[in-house]
Amino acid sequence: MKKIFGNLLLTLPTFVVLLLLATSAKTLAQEVPAQKEVETSLTKLPSVNKTVLEANLTASATTETQTESKPSVMETTPLSPIAQVPVIQPTTSTPNSDLGQVTSVSQLSDVQPTDWAFQALQSLVERYGVIAGYPDGTFKGNRALTRYEFAAGLNAALDRLNELIATSTADLVKREDLNTLQKLQEQFSAELATLRGRVDSLEARSAKLEATQFSTTTKLQGLAQFFLADTFGNRVGTNRDNTNTFLGYRATLALQTSFTGKDQLTTSLTASNFVALGGATSVGGTPLTGTNQTRFNTERSTGYAADSNLYLDRLFYRFPFGKNTTVWVGARALQPVTFAPTLNPLVGNAQTGTLSRFGLFNPVIYRPGFDGAGLAFAHKFSNQLQFNAGYIVDDALGSNPGGNATNAGGLFGNAYEALAQLTFTPSRSLDISFAYARKYFPTPVSPGPNGTVVVAPGSGYNITGGTGTANAARPFALAPTSSDNFGVQVNWKASRAFHIGGWFGYTQAHQEGTSNDATIINAALTLALPDLGKKGNLAGFVFGIPPKVTSNDVAARRDNDTSFHIEGFYTYRFNDNISVTPTLFVITNPEANANNDLIWVGALRTTFTF
Repeated sequence: MKKIFGNLLLTLPTFVVLLLLATSAKTLAQEVPAQKEVETSLTKLPSVNKTVLEANLTASATTETQTESKPSVMETTPLSPIAQVPVIQPTTSTPNSDLGQVTSVSQLSDVQPTDWAFQALQSLVERYGVIAGYPDGTFKGNRALTRYEFAAGLNAALDRLNELIATSTADLVKREDLNTLQKLQEQFSAELATLRGRVDSLEARSAKLEATQFSTTTKLQGLAQFFLADTFGNRVGTNRDNTNTFLGYRATLALQTSFTGKDQLTTSLTASNFVALGGATSVGGTPLTGTNQTRFNTERSTGYAADSNLYLDRLFYRFPFGKNTTVWVGARALQPVTFAPTLNPLVGNAQTGTLSRFGLFNPVIYRPGFDGAGLAFAHKFSNQLQFNAGYIVDDALGSNPGGNATNAGGLFGNAYEALAQLTFTPSRSLDISFAYARKYFPTPVSPGPNGTVVVAPGSGYNITGGTGTANAARPFALAPTSSDNFGVQVNWKASRAFHIGGWFGYTQAHQEGTSNDATIINAALTLALPDLGKKGNLAGFVFGIPPKVTSNDVAARRDNDTSFHIEGFYTYRFNDNISVTPTLFVITNPEANANNDLIWVGALRTTFTF
């Protein structure tokens, strides 16, 4: 008995070696290319919890998985907003670690009698019972071995050794087996020494990376976009086209920080020289298109930075509150698209989707008309039902407790939007949402010299968020205005290659202190064709009616005609980091006036993500 026990102890190191060889024999015999896998994993450090880094910077969120039929919006936790900076996740192929014990080597479909390690595998499986296969009936002997799988195999081997020792089953451990193990140990001594040296080297490199890494909690995301564009057609109210072909850019660096693995702090810095095409004048004073209906979705925020200056684009924090609730607190640019799903994930994507400002999503719901600061939450009742709500104010005056001559400032005397949305997912292919937004804009003016008035800084005073006609944006000019905004949004994934969606928005605006009311509508139909021509590509179309005033007690601010927005684009993805999107859209009856000529807008957008 003592002799058997001693022999078994002596064979333990070689038995472990045999197990390693049998599980990944070719890998070890070929100088252990598993180092490459370890080195690759090291280059990906540090990374924040994957669930934390999911979508939240627009547009969402959205880009990496266009090629598959996504789960419904309710099956994400519990938000699916559009993000403005992509979150780039490294993708690794991790084999299934669910191993099942086999009793015969013939059960392993990828092991053949001609394989050089066949006899060793056969012995380990049929004599010792220490080899496990994958659920699909394969052994996968040509791939690198993970630490978890080695641990599982080692545990099985030790359990079997303990069983042999306890039962004194000497006939299972033959003298020839011991001799074979000794020969294998001697034969692979050089490889084992090499492996030991490589592991020591990797440990040293890992320690160096940890000492010099950017942060253990923060991931740096980058986005750069170039725009080559022009407009064609006479400016509203004139017989001239004064725009020339131009080249613009927008660059963003976003810091995604997690402190617990489930929360996320977003800090984003942006610089841009992209002007607002709908502005009355350009930098040099030359009139542009004269309508917000031609605006792009990536224009710079002129209220916070001059041309090309770096400014704080976003600053908000997201954290879980219980199992099914997520809370957002924001001091800068906490927009509805951050905390509520827009149900336009493909076309409404500022990196690979539409280029127009109107085509992203329902503007009367998801564009407050100012940059936001406030509080929001999302609660998931079930996989079929989700509720989102938020209260945000104009952050330019929200930080000023004294306000100005006509605006009390702070959180409750300021321009605000209060939003509530219920999203229903009856199936994996269909999402429907019902939203209500209450908006209020105080008089955005202050007394100027000699009895004049000047527009106060901060509030955009824009019911339709910089889209649609001038009458829709300010139905009562600069008078204090409140509005009740209703929206219905739909997205149907008809197939893997065809998605159809759209929205309808209805607004009832009221001039405070008077009996004046106005009605504003907008609607759109969107089509998306993911993977058209190549995996990762996207074709999209938008046909809609930008916001227009259908009735107004102030007769001078009614829109008598209807504008149509017709847009098509195609995104060609060169690789995971570079894509090019040619876009063309046309506005009929600009400013809802049939006397105005068509305006065409064409652009070529190149997007770099890193």
